[in-house]
Amino acid sequence: MTVSAASQKASLAIGQRSLGDPSQLFPLQPALLMGCPVSSTAEMQYPLDIDYAYDKLDLSLFDQGALAGLDRWAPLLPPLAPGISLGEGGTPLIQADKLAREIGFDGELLLKDESRNPTWSHKDRLNLCTVSAAKLGGARGIAAASSGNHGAAAAAYAARVGLPCVVVTSPGAQPAFRQFLHNLGAHLVIVPTERRWPVLNRLIEQTGFFPVSNLTRYHTGNPFGPEGYKTIAYELFLQLGRRVPGTVMIPTGYGELLYGVAKGFAELKRLGLTDRMPRIASAEPEARGPLARALRSNAAAMEVEAAPTIAAGIACTVSSFRGVEAIRLSNGRAMTCSDDGLIDLRSKLAHMGLYQELSGSAGLAALQAGLRRGERFEGPVVAILTSSGLKDLRAETDGVPFADEAGLEALIDQLGRKA
Repeated sequence: MTVSAASQKASLAIGQRSLGDPSQLFPLQPALLMGCPVSSTAEMQYPLDIDYAYDKLDLSLFDQGALAGLDRWAPLLPPLAPGISLGEGGTPLIQADKLAREIGFDGELLLKDESRNPTWSHKDRLNLCTVSAAKLGGARGIAAASSGNHGAAAAAYAARVGLPCVVVTSPGAQPAFRQFLHNLGAHLVIVPTERRWPVLNRLIEQTGFFPVSNLTRYHTGNPFGPEGYKTIAYELFLQLGRRVPGTVMIPTGYGELLYGVAKGFAELKRLGLTDRMPRIASAEPEARGPLARALRSNAAAMEVEAAPTIAAGIACTVSSFRGVEAIRLSNGRAMTCSDDGLIDLRSKLAHMGLYQELSGSAGLAALQAGLRRGERFEGPVVAILTSSGLKDLRAETDGVPFADEAGLEALIDQLGRKA
């Protein structure tokens, strides 16, 4: 199947299904960003999931190669805005025999390098779907709260479909992103970390922009985002010769990537293309690790203190219900890694020609930590590398305009208030 033939096929999405009560199915639009309106409670806003008419899928969709352009998977994605693809996906799967020996793993180790995406991170897959939902839903613009990769991807895909984008970030965000966002045409708002979500909500309320970031306490998230991530599972299935890995190690913040990959493998099994799922392993900074703590406590989600860690991209203080579901769905495991482990594995990756941001090496760092404790991992093991190390570098930010909270009203007037 060629890219053009695949991309012309219509989405088989049928609606937003509640993860809190799967009997509840809602229309595709509008996006339900505050959780399931039926099953959610004051304590937990259950996320929505995109459901499909799987029985209508032509399985020849999986006869194509694991190439770039996620529009090739259109039948199993939500409706995509015309022309939005930037050639995301199709990232390489790299043999890592020497690295396996260095960390003490006696099986096959493979690396899925997501830094090869258009804005150098896995977040491009997510924003292809969320920005499409915004464009097709008639949104006036895009709004995101982000300290890095997510904001860059949102800005790029917003620019691709001609929508303005505002990214709310904190003073501690990597300086390289300011220049990155500016050159992509995004408006930058810098506020204290604790003010990011109140400011994002104010922007949404007054401008009518579509949020591609979470709005709830335990990260309900955008229903459309993880759909882009599940294509990683499709690609791995094809890259491994129509088989699935034994274990997939995934750097984990709020758990959207974790859930998306698990869902992709679950779909492959549901479609009869495989009879098993890999074990999905989350990899969080041990200083925080809210998902690992939630699973130990048999909780739907967990909030922890903001202990210091160098893993800026996954330094989350709350987990999500999606994260718990991903681990349970795959009979997986919740793991953590130390900052020293992140530094060590980033160095080892660089010595084999792969320069990752610190968070991107979390899956390997957690794998090495588990091996040192005597744990066993079924192979082949695939570690997902999430983002380029260039994003960790210091950068010149002189001349990059931004607004603070005092200048927010002027920015909202510039963007145009919601009618």
